[in-house]
Amino acid sequence: MARAYGPWLRSLVAVGIIASLVWWHSTDTLLAALGTINGAAVLAALGIGFMTTVSSALRWRLVARRLGLRLPVTAAVADYYRALFLNAVLPAGVLGDVHRAVSHGRDAGDVARAVRAVVLERLAGLIVIIAAGAAVLLAQPALLAAMAPGLAPGLAVLGGGVLVAALAVVLARGRWGRAFASATADARLVLLARGTWPGVALTSVLGLAGYIALFAVAARVAGADASLTKLVPIIVLALLSMGLPVNVGGWGPREATTALAFGAAGLGAEQGLAVAVVYGVLTLVASLPGAVVLIVRAVVPALPAQDREQLPERLDESPEKVPALTGGGQ
Repeated sequence: MARAYGPWLRSLVAVGIIASLVWWHSTDTLLAALGTINGAAVLAALGIGFMTTVSSALRWRLVARRLGLRLPVTAAVADYYRALFLNAVLPAGVLGDVHRAVSHGRDAGDVARAVRAVVLERLAGLIVIIAAGAAVLLAQPALLAAMAPGLAPGLAVLGGGVLVAALAVVLARGRWGRAFASATADARLVLLARGTWPGVALTSVLGLAGYIALFAVAARVAGADASLTKLVPIIVLALLSMGLPVNVGGWGPREATTALAFGAAGLGAEQGLAVAVVYGVLTLVASLPGAVVLIVRAVVPALPAQDREQLPERLDESPEKVPALTGGGQ
């Protein structure tokens, strides 16, 4: 039951958040925000989106190669664009990443390892955002104090989820225990390896810089004239809230957090909602090349998996041919 209805319940929560914000601030705020988007903002979104997508794709490639999976740069960028577009238009916000992992795994002949590569790649990016968020909260204690009443319910739910997950891990036996041990070993191998972690950290920081830049563009487009030193802490908190598993294509907690943070900083909650709406639209615009990839991949057959070069199982193991799955195209 939880597996079947969980994604829909999370999406319903996100829709409820958005509906509450619209009811509180009226639709005029949303329509006015949408009306501020112009051609220059669209071009900026496409340019910044290209930088962040390439950075993230290179991070994915580093992780995949460390796990022994071949992933050409062009394929990584194209597949990442496609995943971003699917994440933006489908519920839950992660279905594009699931498709990216399974598709790569079929091509490489090892779906399980490809899934771990995507999970670790996303985890690396999340760690950098969490670190940035922690730094912001330490540097801006007044902002956190002002936002605390509004954040308390969300933090309580998140804390409860973490405790439940930790308890499940402690009580896990058999297959789940082995899976957790394997995931932990992979995380140590990839994220802490001397030859990999600098590149993973650098690409993650570049990606975060791109997200912040696009949010700053959205703020200016929406009419927010606050200085960047005042906007960046709010932006980082909004990006951190996007990691909550209750969103529809990224919408939901981001808008609530941005409105709350703008209000706490004295910039106006309505202005914060407008900025978040513009950012959401520009994020969708930045992912549009993924729609082109999706169409092209549907028309042009992918290279068969058996024709692709295979790497060793891990970079620290001897070469071993990994059998390709039958029909392992895109």
